[in-house]
Amino acid sequence: MFRILLLLFLVVPIIEIYLLIQVGGYLGAGTTIFLVVFTAVLGAWLLRIQGFSTMRRVQNSMARGEIPAIEMLGGVLLLLSGALLLTPGFFTDTIGFLVLLPVVRHGLVIWFLSRSNIIQPRAGARTHNEQPDATGHRRPKTIEGEFKKED
Repeated sequence: MFRILLLLFLVVPIIEIYLLIQVGGYLGAGTTIFLVVFTAVLGAWLLRIQGFSTMRRVQNSMARGEIPAIEMLGGVLLLLSGALLLTPGFFTDTIGFLVLLPVVRHGLVIWFLSRSNIIQPRAGARTHNEQPDATGHRRPKTIEGEFKKED
């Protein structure tokens, strides 16, 4: 994990510097600075809209009695997106804008949940609580027993 973070802290700034030099050489310094500031302002505005939308979905899920795990993880990704958009540079802005897209954000959340032990098994997937019966259908494993309440 340390090596990955070290690599990110070395590679991302090098990419940003390279892109800023290339764009600055093509468009000029003033236009490049304007674009960097403009993408930060535009990103903050879009982040605000997406954040309110995510908060509304969390509230709706909770009102229905559901656990808003996907929406909350989407909110974490929005926070990351905001940090990337406020970081000056075109590479981080591109990643930040991609994460702002609901389709990309939802895909990242589902990917994360599928790689973790957090998500419940898919419908039809065999769990420890199920076993096939004589017909081959999976039925919940039932343990029969009796109990007696004594006062």
